[in-house]
Amino acid sequence: MPLALFALTIAAYAIGTTEFVIVGLLPTVANDLSVSLPMAGLIVSVYALGVTFGAPVLTALTGRLNRKTLLLGLMGLFIVGNSAAALSPGYEILLVARVISAFAHGVFFSIGATIAADLVPENRRASAIAMMFTGLTVAIVTGVPLGTFIGQIFGWRATFWGVSLLGVIAFAGIALLLHGNLNRAAPARLIDQVRVLGSGRLLLVFAMTALGYGGTFVAFTYLASILQDITGFAESRVSLILVLYGLAIAAGNLVGGRIADRDPVRALTGLFAAQALVLLIFSFTSVSPVLAIITLAALGFLSFASVPGLQLYVVQLAKLHRPGGVDVASALNIAAFNLGIAIGAWVGGLVVASPLGLGATPWVGAVLVAGALVLTLWSANLDRRPQLVCETT
Repeated sequence: MPLALFALTIAAYAIGTTEFVIVGLLPTVANDLSVSLPMAGLIVSVYALGVTFGAPVLTALTGRLNRKTLLLGLMGLFIVGNSAAALSPGYEILLVARVISAFAHGVFFSIGATIAADLVPENRRASAIAMMFTGLTVAIVTGVPLGTFIGQIFGWRATFWGVSLLGVIAFAGIALLLHGNLNRAAPARLIDQVRVLGSGRLLLVFAMTALGYGGTFVAFTYLASILQDITGFAESRVSLILVLYGLAIAAGNLVGGRIADRDPVRALTGLFAAQALVLLIFSFTSVSPVLAIITLAALGFLSFASVPGLQLYVVQLAKLHRPGGVDVASALNIAAFNLGIAIGAWVGGLVVASPLGLGATPWVGAVLVAGALVLTLWSANLDRRPQLVCETT
């Protein structure tokens, strides 16, 4: 693999770390900024919404820029956003800083896969794209626990300074290793995105993605608080548990891809059912350290196992119903994942602030995932009835 690809992988690692590390630091941030836990949870929602709505618009607006120049600009924006987060004097400025970082995140992954593929021969393009996205997976396994540990020892601002440093390294790597005449794909037009959103069948899958992926975030957003306040773990143990959770996520992502290859709808049906059940079980096992860890390992595995199947399914349906917008449909499904994060974190905040309390977040998340299961069964039924498919497009 060319060295330039490693620069993209480092950038993906930095972006993945900054997106999810806030979960481990949420209680610390809430205490330091004197805000409630639900208000702190909005930091997760705002970031995800920035990715959801910023990526499609900014990708379309920047489609004619030189690819290397755009990547450098994005990493510069990423550094500014995380540095501003580290310097934030209060809650409101931190929210703005997170939105800035989110804009860089969304556009980077929109164009990064295309650039990675162009760096290698045609027969190695899939491996190159997988290599870049490995940075995101490794961030969940190592960057999030390490960032949580740093934040607990030196303060949450130190974590954002560390992520900014990763951004500087990625910026330098892109500047030195990427050549300046990268191929530029035809820019994705906003009208193409509107056409994809006009398909009822694709909207159904986007809803499956948002509910199925987002359901876990009702509890995951507040996982550090659950582990400390309900399970009884010391703050120092949270980062170690996040390592286990990250390893389970990585395993689930790999296994989920394999079981979804032949029949993604059947795989998604089983995965969503299992995910809803494990979330419900976590409502009861969260009071026991041993049982909580076992349940979290299963939950981590299931929470990302559906991702490959959802992405494959939306591509399959786009080829049938919007053949000219397959890439746009794929990108919008990525946006649906982030919309799910925003919804899950927001709903979790409402639950925490309600009489139900922190302990109810897992079973409320199970309700959202059960909604995704119902939509999956509905979609499967439409797949078996072509005449109804035509009526919904």
